Amino acid sequence: MIIIQPSGGLCNRMRVINSGRRLSAERQEKLLVLWNCNPELNCPFEALFRPVTEFKITNIHSVADPRKLFYQKTARTYLTNDHLIAHRTAEGVLDRDYVRGLKSNLYIFTWEWFYPSEDYHLFRPTETLEKRIQKITAGFGPSCVGVHIRRTDNRPAIGKSSTDAFLHSMRQELRKDPDTMFYLATDDMAEEAELRKAFPGRILSNQERCLRRDSREGMQDALLDLYSLAATRKIIGSYFSSFTDIAADMRKIPLVIAGE
Repeated sequence: MIIIQPSGGLCNRMRVINSGRRLSAERQEKLLVLWNCNPELNCPFEALFRPVTEFKITNIHSVADPRKLFYQKTARTYLTNDHLIAHRTAEGVLDRDYVRGLKSNLYIFTWEWFYPSEDYHLFRPTETLEKRIQKITAGFGPSCVGVHIRRTDNRPAIGKSSTDAFLHSMRQELRKDPDTMFYLATDDMAEEAELRKAFPGRILSNQERCLRRDSREGMQDALLDLYSLAATRKIIGSYFSSFTDIAADMRKIPLVIAGE
């Protein structure tokens, strides 16, 4: 068995699970995912996604959960970010010889993408969330560009992908196609107000969204933003943001990082 404890926010966890699923399939071992409901993401898996058959999900609410401690203590191999980084190839994934040498009953605690997998089809939003996503994206049309502005505690994104950089990229899109509309996903309402002022009548968003990651409603709104961005024709995103990367990867749409 392979036990994965994905850490970090929504998209970090999605890519960790994808890596774990690929690894378990290759090693022909069952996959168990310990989904920790904590301040980073305080929402159970089933409140975001429909049931999966490819692996088992167990929601936990503490790092001291007896089930987690049992799996940790009985694991024959325990890997953290440091272990994964130390054995990555130039492509950023685990060396295959290293993988083959790992013992079964493997426990991995990480927020890192560590094995090649870009298939996000197993993550299907709940029926209720799917209806909300469809309602938002129904009016996008062929000229809708996604914009993801990451702020709050992401200093690399703030430093590299400035507001001016986003404004510049968005103006370039309008010069190419005057009919361009923008779907904006951001955790900073001041940024949204500035963009609405700069591009009157061209900004679409989930205006009633909750921005608290430590709440079920906030994480459901984050998922709505993620899938709405993925429904655009192109994304202007933030530097060093897994949310930006996954939104583009999900449906292989073009991605431009503001400021680069």
